[in-house]
Amino acid sequence: MTTRRDLLVGLGCFAAVGTAEILRPRRHVVHMPAGKNLSSIVPHRLGDWQLGGDGDIVQPRTEGTLASKLYSDELARIYHHAADPSRAIMLSVAYGSEQSDSLQLHRPEACYPAVGFTIGERRPTRLDLAGGAAVATVSLEAHSQQRFEDIVYWTRVGDAFPRNNSEQRDARLAAAIHGVIPDGVLVRASALREDRARPQFEMVNAFLLALASDLPADAHAVLLGKA
Repeated sequence: MTTRRDLLVGLGCFAAVGTAEILRPRRHVVHMPAGKNLSSIVPHRLGDWQLGGDGDIVQPRTEGTLASKLYSDELARIYHHAADPSRAIMLSVAYGSEQSDSLQLHRPEACYPAVGFTIGERRPTRLDLAGGAAVATVSLEAHSQQRFEDIVYWTRVGDAFPRNNSEQRDARLAAAIHGVIPDGVLVRASALREDRARPQFEMVNAFLLALASDLPADAHAVLLGKA
């Protein structure tokens, strides 16, 4: 005999299935142009900054590793200032063609401690672009016994710029509600300094503004979405 409790349980299961069906993404949105990669779309010269003579830093890709599962493409470069080559910025970009519960960008706050760094002050910041647009960024310090590093980064999930894991989950959920599987990118720039030296965030932000200003349209879409 069917009881009221059985009906409620059945209705609850039906609602759960219905919600899951509604939230099932049906459209994959990819900003990376077909046949292109990060190395081909990010310019060698960005304002007063020039790619170092050694070119891209080769990062061996091992199938089956976490990085190979998370990211479709990665880029690592060192840029030097034209007027003072001793001023250097490290640029790292990691692109993932699919952002889901199992595949999502990993933030520096998790990656740096994994290789022996201590995270110091972390601040929500923003990068004001030409035309009034702005990108939500994070500025943080990382240090080990050997070095201090001033880092500014942003993450793009679809057209959102989440600053933490909670906002990142919200961005994926919002995309799922619209039936979309978004792509994502993590853009990180940093500068090294001596222990007691002045923090280099101003220089890092100036580099990122040059990056945003000099990106061609296809690269702008990958790194900055609609910003």
